[in-house]
Amino acid sequence: MSEELVHYEVADGVATITLDSPHNRNALSDPLVTSLNELLQQADSSSDVRVVVLTHTGGTFCAGADLSSAAALPPGADPVTARGQALADVLRAILALGKPVVARLDGHVRAGGMGLVGACDMVIAGPRTTFALTEARLGLAPSVISLTVLPRLSSRAAADLALTGRVLTALEGAERGWVTRAVPDSADVDGATRGVLDDLLKCSPQGLAETKLLLNRPLLQRFDADREIVVEQSARLFASDDAREGMTAFLQKRPPRWAQ
Repeated sequence: MSEELVHYEVADGVATITLDSPHNRNALSDPLVTSLNELLQQADSSSDVRVVVLTHTGGTFCAGADLSSAAALPPGADPVTARGQALADVLRAILALGKPVVARLDGHVRAGGMGLVGACDMVIAGPRTTFALTEARLGLAPSVISLTVLPRLSSRAAADLALTGRVLTALEGAERGWVTRAVPDSADVDGATRGVLDDLLKCSPQGLAETKLLLNRPLLQRFDADREIVVEQSARLFASDDAREGMTAFLQKRPPRWAQ
């Protein structure tokens, strides 16, 4: 487990898992994903934990895939599929966790980060929070993360975001049902989160676990039915010429060849 990338703290029945990889905007590198999955399992198995908070340091919650390493992989490389499966494992772990998971955000959420947020049960977002599904701009699609993103959005909202890559504010996210509560002042995000946690901690562990299972059963059924299809699509797209051009252009800070 890498303490440099993900931190874990338990206090008063709440496990706080903090993404802390500012050098790449908390991108979903292999070590970060591995650590996050391990910590989710630790929280799930701990009798001292009744609620989980997923949060971040810095101005970005999660920038999505680690493009610098993804762009360097040879076409058809097995690690591409393995990374898709690892991300799917994390998303499913959040959905299936026997305790509520609350996302506490005040920073940018992009691509794979949207999948993490979609898997959470509740989302508290400060004014610096923005959301975007940027995959199509890179020659990709929101394949694996569709398992947790699509169930949280209407079909029209999903098409709007996924096909354009445009940015959604925290307030817009709340209006669309993506965000549980948009907080207008960054100084109040912790207080708003604390209020949600206090309400959750009034409930019994059994009541929370069974209610979450009831709410997420349809999501988990769809997740398991579609998982292999979207992992295969993700691997195929990451190995494509268009995706290599898109990722390279992004890293070189230039427009891709198809940009108008």
